[in-house]
Amino acid sequence: MANFFDSNSYFIDEKVNLFKFENAYNVYNDGGQKIGAIKQKLTTGQKALRLLLNKAMLPFLLEIKNTDDRVEASISRGWTFWMSKIVIADANGTPIGSIQQKFKLFKPTFKIFNAEGVQIAEITGDWKAWNFTISDNTNNAIGTISKKWAGAMKEIFTTADKYNVTIDPTYANKENKIAILAGAITIDMVMKESK
Repeated sequence: MANFFDSNSYFIDEKVNLFKFENAYNVYNDGGQKIGAIKQKLTTGQKALRLLLNKAMLPFLLEIKNTDDRVEASISRGWTFWMSKIVIADANGTPIGSIQQKFKLFKPTFKIFNAEGVQIAEITGDWKAWNFTISDNTNNAIGTISKKWAGAMKEIFTTADKYNVTIDPTYANKENKIAILAGAITIDMVMKESK
């Protein structure tokens, strides 16, 4: 079976959760086949705190899983009171990168760093229009996050809570790619938690 991160195009579909405690998303490839899911893990205590405190302060853990329910990567954040550092880990839980977010009106910027703390990518764009560019550390565009797509996927995904993440197939650094994609495919959740 192909590795989850071998794909270059991901379609993220938010699952509606009645009580909205935990965010959950299905992940599809460009052929419309489900290849995995993103699930937020919360303890009972964290669920209770979400009723009392601002979600933007609370820790979170998101797991990116394949169709066999195996974790491919995770992103997590501890307690925070201002712009937070989000840690990206591989399938074994080893940190492979981090995300730092900055907001300027409706134009958020997410800087993605590798495990050594070197910036490897930046996600910038317009939150209202849901149109983002993923650039490498030399400012070359290597991917996009968008609600616009063509072909078969247009028929499948028609509502506003779905989006597409693509990365340039020639982008060669596998470990960096996992960190960049993990950040990109969880951007919706990170921004919702920040509001």
